[in-house]
Amino acid sequence: MAHPSNSPVVPAFSRPEAVFSDPFGMTSWLRARGIALTMDNTNEYTDAITAPTPGHPNYKQGSSNAGQVNTALHINWEKILGLKGFATHTLFTSRYGTTANRMMGDWLAHSSEIYGGGGNVVVHLVTAYGEENLLGGRVSIAGGRLTEMSEFSASSLFCNFQNNSFCGRPKAAIDNQYITSYPAGEWGFRVRGRPSRYIYIQAGVYFAERGIYANSQHRTGFHFNSSNIVGQLAPIEFGWEPLFGRQHKLPGHYKIGAQLISAPNPDNYYDAAGQPYALSGKTARNHQQTWSTWFEIDQKLLHHSYSNSEGGLTTMAGVIYNDPRTSLRNYETYVAFVDRGFLRSRPYDSLGVVMTYVKIAPGVSATDMLDLNMVPEKTAPNHATGVQGHATIFETDYQVHVMRGVVLAPDFQIYFHPNAQRNLRNVEFIGFKSQIQIL
Repeated sequence: MAHPSNSPVVPAFSRPEAVFSDPFGMTSWLRARGIALTMDNTNEYTDAITAPTPGHPNYKQGSSNAGQVNTALHINWEKILGLKGFATHTLFTSRYGTTANRMMGDWLAHSSEIYGGGGNVVVHLVTAYGEENLLGGRVSIAGGRLTEMSEFSASSLFCNFQNNSFCGRPKAAIDNQYITSYPAGEWGFRVRGRPSRYIYIQAGVYFAERGIYANSQHRTGFHFNSSNIVGQLAPIEFGWEPLFGRQHKLPGHYKIGAQLISAPNPDNYYDAAGQPYALSGKTARNHQQTWSTWFEIDQKLLHHSYSNSEGGLTTMAGVIYNDPRTSLRNYETYVAFVDRGFLRSRPYDSLGVVMTYVKIAPGVSATDMLDLNMVPEKTAPNHATGVQGHATIFETDYQVHVMRGVVLAPDFQIYFHPNAQRNLRNVEFIGFKSQIQIL
């Protein structure tokens, strides 16, 4: 807020453009009483236009479809019970389908981002938490079932795209078995403060749970007991959010963050005796402490004078660097551009281009080499059929605003070195992403 008060306050809930914007006055009636209900559908289709690499009988050329229905319930308890500044947020998802990239041998980045984290399931609880806003919104305290990467290293701009290397969050940001990203939630606590209008700092503690993306314990997201908790994650992030320009304010977001993960993580090369576990046949040594870091920016560069307030060209860039002893993706870098409303006759359409580069950790590459040299027909860790080194993914799409609440985005993707393997030919996909805001 430009001139916040010092009183507790619940910030207004967002009201996205929807197909049914106010059916029978229901939406307005509920929101006047502090209740915001939203529902949307996202569907993603991809089709490989490249034949798979010969010599791998399990690989095939094909297409896939994946999607989800999201239902979110936000309640302002200040309006209902007079609890000043307190609100709750609950999000459910229903997911279906599969992803095409695995047909071609890639297991690093889903061509359909919406796939995974519970698989085909009718109801999956994503988040359920309470939030208290103090000092006119300068301080926010949240606790409950949270998704860590929806709070840290987060941006609403990422899902202008479809590939999982970028959409949701850059994939390297969750390159650890305990870091939660949508749709996985875990017990956690987060505090965010704004010492000034343009600066924030936030920190949190999340309780690391074993198998957070596995179906055995977390298929529905309603596993609330502590039997799977094995440690803690402690992220911290500092952000600067300036507005440049005089006539048209050009928003930017600059953030730097890191986290310490205190939970057992296996080494990607050595066993407990300090020998390569691929040679010894023993279990990889565990590290009780590991870490990850990130630096990310997005900046609107220009505003189209004929478009709405969201129109204009925005650029994004970032790097995520992980502990090389325990990570699969040692680091990831990316650069992207989104131009909304560049066609005067189509002010709500946008064009997007993104390229991501992932470098595999040295220990993973060395383990692959040992495994595959000893038994050439063997599959190494991470479903590798060759030595993993690095991978690049290029994606471009055009979002068509079909009507109120409906967006359709034809999409094109290229995988350079699928699964970060040089022995696999590059793969090209075409497809589309549709988003329908129902309520």
